[in-house]
Amino acid sequence: MKRNLLICAGILLISSCCNRNSHIGETTVTKWQDGKKGAVSLTYDDGTINQFLKALPIMNGLNFPATFFINTGEIKGSKYRGTFIGRPVNDIIKETADVPTNSENFYERASAARFLGLRGTGEYHTNAGAQIDEGNPEEAYRIMDELYEKVRKGAFAPARKSGNDNENEGVSWDDIRSFAAQGHEFASHMVTHPRLAALDEANILYELEKSREEILNQLGPEHTFSAEVPYGTENDRAMEYSYKVYPALRNRMPENFLKELNRASREDPVSADKEYVQWQRGATTKTPMPLMKSWIDTTASHDNIWLVLVFHGIDGIGWEALTSEAIEDYFRYIKDKEEVLWVATFGDAAKYMRERMNSTVSSENKKGSIKVSLSHSLDTSMYNLPLTLKTYVPSKWQKVIVKQGDNITTVLPLKDSNGYYVLYRAEPNSVVTELLRDQTDQV
Repeated sequence: MKRNLLICAGILLISSCCNRNSHIGETTVTKWQDGKKGAVSLTYDDGTINQFLKALPIMNGLNFPATFFINTGEIKGSKYRGTFIGRPVNDIIKETADVPTNSENFYERASAARFLGLRGTGEYHTNAGAQIDEGNPEEAYRIMDELYEKVRKGAFAPARKSGNDNENEGVSWDDIRSFAAQGHEFASHMVTHPRLAALDEANILYELEKSREEILNQLGPEHTFSAEVPYGTENDRAMEYSYKVYPALRNRMPENFLKELNRASREDPVSADKEYVQWQRGATTKTPMPLMKSWIDTTASHDNIWLVLVFHGIDGIGWEALTSEAIEDYFRYIKDKEEVLWVATFGDAAKYMRERMNSTVSSENKKGSIKVSLSHSLDTSMYNLPLTLKTYVPSKWQKVIVKQGDNITTVLPLKDSNGYYVLYRAEPNSVVTELLRDQTDQV
């Protein structure tokens, strides 16, 4: 009996070894870059000056990249400024005396509202656009009728002479180019921060396309990937136009593998059943710091959450301005969890997910070498971010050489229940990656 037990134990041991060895060469793409558990994107809206003077140096000191959604028409040196595309505004004003606002003329009138040469009329555009976003078109029409009635009665003072007297006075494209060279993403927040849902086609296209063209000319194609349509709109009509110009919108990215929870959502991201969750949270002056830190804790303790943080003003300049002391405290809290959190630009996080979900990986295990092929089906001129691979290697490989073309690195294996593995970055749709045992290691 004792002998039989020993034999059985021996069989079990051999079986366990064989199962462990069977994983050698097995390769997968990790859910996040470098095998991290979650991703965090620091995003800023409007491009107000203290984002660059105060927040950016703090992030640079922590080696954190950020995404700045900028209003291109407000930056010194921009070619494309705020403009109304359409009939002479006096003709539109005259017509409003006889024809009430309706579905046929609303978008033209709302588009022109900001360019009547009068103070305060832009607020009517913003308020009417909010009603369209909320599904109340009749109220939006009423707001336009009220505006143009006041215009005809001379209720508004003339606007000040146009100039660049705004919070971005000190920011130039030369400044932004230097910030971009430090690893930050600059993305479109349109030309003039309009309510896109309240614009007619000509003016929607102007805001979308000219903002993109400005960024393309000033910064290059790598900064034309992302956009945030102002006010966080998810208006279907506005989104349909926007998708045709920008590959990734913070407003909405309707991927079948992604659950999106916007800033107003109270849904628990942990309960989502998708491969990924984009969890947007807005940090305002009313947001308690313990709550903000709890978002980080939740992201760090689950493997599918992409926390997209939205900031606006800093140190008294901009909407809902936080203090630089508060954001430094917050960012240092994130830094303390850097071992498990990937801090990435909005564009890089979006690219990584899409590349991974559209990738194919295969491996060939030969004696002394493992060759890994990685490819994806996306446009390689746009989707060119390295992906992190996890490959199981023999237990005797105490150091592993990773070679892809001229890129050669040495990594140390880690261990999980399936055996020893290495994590490494690989360029998709490039040459085969080869893993080799470092002959200088000692068994």
